[in-house]
Amino acid sequence: MTGLPLLSLAIWLPIIGGLLVLAAGSDRAPLARRLALVTAVLGLLVTLPLYSGFDISTSAMQFSELHKWVPRYNINYHLGVDGISMLFVILNAFVTLIVVLAGWQVIENKVAQYNAAFLIMSGLLNGIFSALDGVLFYVFFEASLIPLYLVIGIWGGQNRVYAAIKFFLYTLLGSLLMLVAFLYLYRESGGSFSIIDWHHVALSREAQAYIFWAFFASFAVKVPMWPVHTWLPDAHVEAPTGGSIVLAAIGLKLGAYGFLRFSLPIVPDASVHFAPVVIALSLVAVIYIGFVALVQTDMKKLVAYSSISHMGFVTLGFFIFNPLGIEGALVQMISHGFVSGAMFFCIGVMYDRVHSRQIADYGGVVNTMPKFAAFFMLFAMANAGLPGTSGFVGEFFVALGAVKYNFWVGFAAATTLILGAAYTLWMYKRVVFGAIANKHVAELMDINSREFLILLLLAACTLWFGIYPAPLTDVMHSSVNDLLKHVAQSKL
Repeated sequence: MTGLPLLSLAIWLPIIGGLLVLAAGSDRAPLARRLALVTAVLGLLVTLPLYSGFDISTSAMQFSELHKWVPRYNINYHLGVDGISMLFVILNAFVTLIVVLAGWQVIENKVAQYNAAFLIMSGLLNGIFSALDGVLFYVFFEASLIPLYLVIGIWGGQNRVYAAIKFFLYTLLGSLLMLVAFLYLYRESGGSFSIIDWHHVALSREAQAYIFWAFFASFAVKVPMWPVHTWLPDAHVEAPTGGSIVLAAIGLKLGAYGFLRFSLPIVPDASVHFAPVVIALSLVAVIYIGFVALVQTDMKKLVAYSSISHMGFVTLGFFIFNPLGIEGALVQMISHGFVSGAMFFCIGVMYDRVHSRQIADYGGVVNTMPKFAAFFMLFAMANAGLPGTSGFVGEFFVALGAVKYNFWVGFAAATTLILGAAYTLWMYKRVVFGAIANKHVAELMDINSREFLILLLLAACTLWFGIYPAPLTDVMHSSVNDLLKHVAQSKL
C-alpha cells in the first residue's frame, strides 16, 4: 500500500481538473480538450494503485481516510474501499477517459463546460463508491445528479429538457426517503453516521421493513427496476453519446451498489423476507423488458431497454443470497460498463455521420465501414452473452446461482440469453448486413484513429474479462463471503 490519499485524489483530482477546464473557457476549446484529457488520464492513473495494492485476503475496508468534518454531529470525511467498491472506482475513471475521447471532435458547442461536467461528475461518482459516512455518501449521491442533468439538458436531443427533468425528479424523489432512513439509523446507532457502525445496529423486524423500503425507493429507481424504469429510455435517447456511456456504464450501478452497501448488511432480515418480491420484479425486467426491446425501432432505445434487462440480472443475483449470484452480479455490472458503453458509442459513431438513430435508415453498413462493423459485431455478441466475452460470465454465474436457489427462477432468468440474442442480433443484421440501403450509407466513412482506439480499449476489456475473469472475482470474493456470513447470522 502507498501512503498517498489515493481515494481523495480519485475524488478531487477530476473535480479540480474540471474546474480548471471550466476556467479555460469555450473560446479556447483546444486547450480545454487537452486539459480534460490530461485530467482524465491522471484520474485513471491514481486509481490503478488501488488494485495493485489491494489485499484480497481480507474483507476489511482498505485505503481508509478519516477526518473530522462536522464534529458536533459526528459527521466525518471517511473514505475506504473493499472488494466490492474498489472495482467501480477504477471502472469510473476508465469510462471518464473514454468519454473525453468520445467527445473530442463531436462536441463543438460549449466544449469546456461539456468536459468539465464529466470530470466533476467522475469525482462525485468516486465519492459515492468510497464514502463510509452516511452524510458524505448522501452529498455525493445527490450532487452527482447535477452534472448529468446538465449534460442531458444542454447537449441532448430535441426533447432533452423533458428527459433531463424526468431523470432528475425520478432519482431525486426516491433519495429523500433514503435520507429519512439515514436519520433514523443515526438515532438508533447512538449518534453515528458511520456506515460500518450501521451494519451492527440491532433493529426490530418492523423497523427493518420500513428502512428496507426506504432504501428500495431510492436504489430501485437508480438501477432502474421495473416499473420505475420509464425515465431511462428517455434519458438515453436524448443524452449525447458521452452522457449515454456514463449513464449506462456507471449511473445504473449506483442503485445496485446501494443494495449491497446498505440494504443487505443493514437490514438483512428484511432483505431476506422481501427477497421474493425483488426476485419477481427482477424476472419481470429480464423477460418483459427483453420483449419490449424486440419491438424498438430506435437503436438507442433498444440498447436502453437492453440495459434494464441486464440490470434485472444484477438485482436477481443479489437477492438469491449465494456467492455465485452476488459475484456473478458484480461481474455483470463491470461487464455491462464496457459492453453497454461500447454499444452506445457505436450508435453514436453512426449518428455523427447520418444523424439518425432509426434502424430503418441503415442497412449495408459493413460495405462502407468494415472496421466499425467488426467491432460492432463483437459488442453485439457480448451484449447477447456470447461465451468468451465478459457479457457471458456474469449472466452464467447468476444463472447457476439462481438454479441453486430455485430451478424455475434460474430457468426463467436464462431466457435473457435467448431474448438478448434476438433483439441485439436482429438489430445488427438490419443495420450492418445486406446491400447498401441508401446514399447516406453509401457515403459513410470508416472509423478514424481516435474512434479505433476507443473501440480497441473497450474490446480488449470485453475479451480479457470474458476469457479470464479471475482478476475481478478474486478481488471481490472475501467481501462477498463476509457479507453473506453477516446476512446468515442475522437470519439465525
